[in-house]
Amino acid sequence: MPVFTSSNLGICPSDDVTLSYRLFGVPSDSRTPVLFVHGLSYFSYDWVEFGASMCTDRAGCAMDMRGFGDSTSSPGADYSIPTMAADIGRLLDHLKWSRVILVAHSMGGRSATFYTAMHPERVAALVLVDWSPENAAAGSRRVAQTVANTPDVFDSVDHAMRYFGADSDSPAGKKGRARFEAYLRPVEGGLQIKRDLHFARQFRHQLATGEKPSHGVDLWQVLGQVAVPTLVLRGSRSDLFDAANVPRVQASNPLITVREIEAGHHVAGDNPADTRAAIRSFIDTQEQA
Repeated sequence: MPVFTSSNLGICPSDDVTLSYRLFGVPSDSRTPVLFVHGLSYFSYDWVEFGASMCTDRAGCAMDMRGFGDSTSSPGADYSIPTMAADIGRLLDHLKWSRVILVAHSMGGRSATFYTAMHPERVAALVLVDWSPENAAAGSRRVAQTVANTPDVFDSVDHAMRYFGADSDSPAGKKGRARFEAYLRPVEGGLQIKRDLHFARQFRHQLATGEKPSHGVDLWQVLGQVAVPTLVLRGSRSDLFDAANVPRVQASNPLITVREIEAGHHVAGDNPADTRAAIRSFIDTQEQA
């Protein structure tokens, strides 16, 4: 696996923020590049190893959404779906990628779907990883409680690892330490997850009042408007994408193909081999059509 240095990192202005991204893969004039979009508890780093192993014949990029990773936070807390979708377009312009394959996980699926629906000429194919327009109740509660209860500041990397159930002294913990080091930034009093505290405050309000934040758009309608081939991958053990929701997703758009992967919500992390094979097969089919 390649070693990623600062030369693989880039920044891109987008309205009121600066987006950070990581490049990998092999640039090609004949193969459509792939842009990977992360979920709420993830960032670009989480796509790099998977993306590099998949993009052996094309360029790949993983972006940090606004307010996440090394991208800056929105001064006005503008994290609406249209705004985050517009960030995708500005990054594509910055990279000079006229068309792209979008691979988006969880929360990232909202923005990627909206962007694809609005700009079908820029998207050759869409892959939605464990995302549907309607989250299952159990998973929604878990995410809300996890994000709301995450400490604003950790004393150390080890503190953060222990909080998230990782044993820093185990072989798996030692391997995963680099991820935590990349996902934390120094702040007064310690270290903070690279995610705007806006999201924690939002979920704390939701848990206290029962008021869920409004998406501002009808995501079922948006999914139905997507006019490019779309692969939806559901983790078989996912608590966010209810299996009972699969028929509605499938029926929402004739261009959608749904496949199930033996995995939890973090599909590409839990089962990278099968996820990679499913996406590559889908991409190859589209490019041979």
